[in-house]
Amino acid sequence: MQTKTPATIITGFLGAGKTTLIRHMLTHAKGKRIALIINEFGDLGVDGDLLKGCNDEACGDDDIMELSNGCICCTVAEDFVPTMEKLLDRPDRPDHIVIETSGLALPQPLIRAFNWPGISTRVTVDGVVTVVDGPALRDGRFAHDEAQVDAIRAADTSIDHETPLSELFEDQLTCADMVVMNKSDLLSPEEAAAILSDLKSGIRDGVRIVPASMGALPVEVLLGLQSAAEADTEARHEIHHHHHHDDNEDNDHDHHHDHGHDDFETFVVTRPEVADAAAFAEQVASVIRAHDILRLKGFAAVSGKPMRLTLQAVGPRVDSYFDRPFGAAPRETRLVVIGQAGLDRVAIEKALAA
Repeated sequence: MQTKTPATIITGFLGAGKTTLIRHMLTHAKGKRIALIINEFGDLGVDGDLLKGCNDEACGDDDIMELSNGCICCTVAEDFVPTMEKLLDRPDRPDHIVIETSGLALPQPLIRAFNWPGISTRVTVDGVVTVVDGPALRDGRFAHDEAQVDAIRAADTSIDHETPLSELFEDQLTCADMVVMNKSDLLSPEEAAAILSDLKSGIRDGVRIVPASMGALPVEVLLGLQSAAEADTEARHEIHHHHHHDDNEDNDHDHHHDHGHDDFETFVVTRPEVADAAAFAEQVASVIRAHDILRLKGFAAVSGKPMRLTLQAVGPRVDSYFDRPFGAAPRETRLVVIGQAGLDRVAIEKALAA
């Protein structure tokens, strides 16, 4: 069972909607205590002010740490690691840490920082979530205002290499465990399908692309990916090794559609004992692929085993382990299925019960 504190890295260009997504996450935290680390440049305190007070029970003002001494991946020893240690040393250690990176910071060096002594045994990268601007991509851009992004980059004298936005974008996609196509309500179905097709060519196998409006995604979709990215850096091929900087203020788009949790559905599938743990995990993975399920979690009763089998699936990757005896609880299999609205519930139930 996981004993390390999970941390999620949120990356994406200026204006994609990272802060909006985090604010929604905090507002709908479902009892989780979340700490934030925000890497800002330029107008300091903007993102922090936007996030403070939106849900003090989930994340109070003292749970928000702002790093403004430079790109987070360039100040690991003197800034990032001490901040992480401060959070992990607290008697009320958070359930989850969320890190909002500067829009032009590369995720890969930050992921490697989780292997530093002092924090490597205490925290793990639960997942890297890359937020992209759907309408900007439709219009052939990587950000809502590329000129503003370039101006911010040009104004930062610490930058030693001008990398095209297209290559930075590719790095962010390659490193992702989940890609959020934000502002999807501003796209036609045909436009969304074309963007999804283009994005799929830049991501690793098994990484899901999730459409969203105003960053409104359920917390159980964003958190709990359990990717342990710090142990998987070679698979997240990094094209560039230069560090980049950017003002991290997100420009919230103002429009009338507010699609939210109605775009997702959750239901529980129950079935009797399964005969073989490994075979059932393969069966679950097959059902997920066939029905484009985002998340699946729960437990199974395995014939002849007193312990229950816990299953956690993100996309087609299924992790399973025996966690504790059933005791007086009924020996049955219960799985929670999470996906975008329109899942074929009858077919999924039938496939998981087979």
